[in-house]
Amino acid sequence: MTDNTGRVIDYLRISVTDKCNLRCRYCMPPEGVTSLRHEDILSFEEITRVCKIMARLGIKKVRITGGEPLVRKDICRLIEGIHVIPGIEEIAMTTNATLLAPLAGELKRAGLDRVNISLDALDPLVFAAITGRDALGEVKEGLSAALSVGFGVKINCVPCRELNEGELRRVAAIAQNQPVDVRFIELMPIGCGKQFHGISSGELLKDFSAFFGEPREAPASPGGGPACYYNFPGFQGRIGFISPISHKFCKSCNRVRLTAEGRFKLCLHYESGIDLRKYLRDGRTEDAQIEEAILEAVKNKPAAHHFESPGEEMPSERENVEERNMNQIGG
Repeated sequence: MTDNTGRVIDYLRISVTDKCNLRCRYCMPPEGVTSLRHEDILSFEEITRVCKIMARLGIKKVRITGGEPLVRKDICRLIEGIHVIPGIEEIAMTTNATLLAPLAGELKRAGLDRVNISLDALDPLVFAAITGRDALGEVKEGLSAALSVGFGVKINCVPCRELNEGELRRVAAIAQNQPVDVRFIELMPIGCGKQFHGISSGELLKDFSAFFGEPREAPASPGGGPACYYNFPGFQGRIGFISPISHKFCKSCNRVRLTAEGRFKLCLHYESGIDLRKYLRDGRTEDAQIEEAILEAVKNKPAAHHFESPGEEMPSERENVEERNMNQIGG
């Protein structure tokens, strides 16, 4: 499956819920947002049907996101259903890990391959100030459980000038002591994220190099993701940087998204896409018709975002800019 610029689309990110048990300040307002009604969220059967269709169109990797995906009841059942679909080579999950420890073994047996754990601070007070909850202990337990059952593990950290600037070396040092990759993701100006100031990957690399020692650039990871990795002296894991603002990687974007309410979304920056839920629930639409609708939508995948230059979009793009919070999109 390719878009009009020739990009091969083989990666589907699925948001299974807009709910989250944390309130990270760059993601969701402290008071929360109005959640989707249960009946408006795609069922596991509907999600699995979309995955089967997408696999026939060339999707090879699926990532489960939220909100916080582990708040969705019986999430292992969904993973089991996706795991047996021909053509799906990897299932991953992005989680805050607060609920991961008791579920890690079951998730692994269901067919989950990898977890990315969101962690922005190691000081309990800073963690609580960012997330709204004193839950750092649960996250650490989740990380330990993920490693013990054999998941591939990455830590995702969003550097933010106002929130965690003093924590970033400590978070990076997780890779010094454990065999995990720690990635720093530039803050994207979406929803609540517009209120804060991110820290560029270049600034962090310079700081880490001075503090930890000069790194060597690591080979690109299989799968061609957007992260640039570095091996620092004495580290068991790698340090990675994902730089959508300072070094946008839209030319190699291979992903599309399915939101919790069934919207097939083509780019984080824009609302453009199609409502798959109406096809799934009308009782008349065949899989072949859904395939056709998906292929037609993918042709219109935006060539690039404009996070780095808001307001400079074409007029038609400006009307289509995404205004929801990240938990509602499924970043």
